[in-house]
Amino acid sequence: MAKKSRTYIWQFVIGLGFLSGLWTAIGIDPQAFFLNILGKAVETVYSDPAIRYLFIILPVILFLVSVYGAYNQGRYLGLVSVVIAYLAGLFILDATMTALGLLGIAFITGYVAPKRQLVKKLTRI
Repeated sequence: MAKKSRTYIWQFVIGLGFLSGLWTAIGIDPQAFFLNILGKAVETVYSDPAIRYLFIILPVILFLVSVYGAYNQGRYLGLVSVVIAYLAGLFILDATMTALGLLGIAFITGYVAPKRQLVKKLTRI
């Protein structure tokens, strides 16, 4: 597997897509949990309201940076692979075989997405 494709699959398809869907299916958000703990720790040391607002806005900023990174490396096909992986994470508890099929499709599209020349050939209109 090419280095770009392997990195894209691990960072965005599995990390951003599948694990986010899995955490949504379970019903917890580890990012919000850890940012809440970190925010309380920082607030006890430095109680500026601007710091509190930063910890409220930080999850949105991190999400937007992740989506931008997925788009920047894989364009639209990359975003499609992340969405398919998210759906696979959502369905993994209810329909395991369907979720594994969706995850396979997400891997294939995530593998193809960083290869710009192939994507241009496939999406040329």
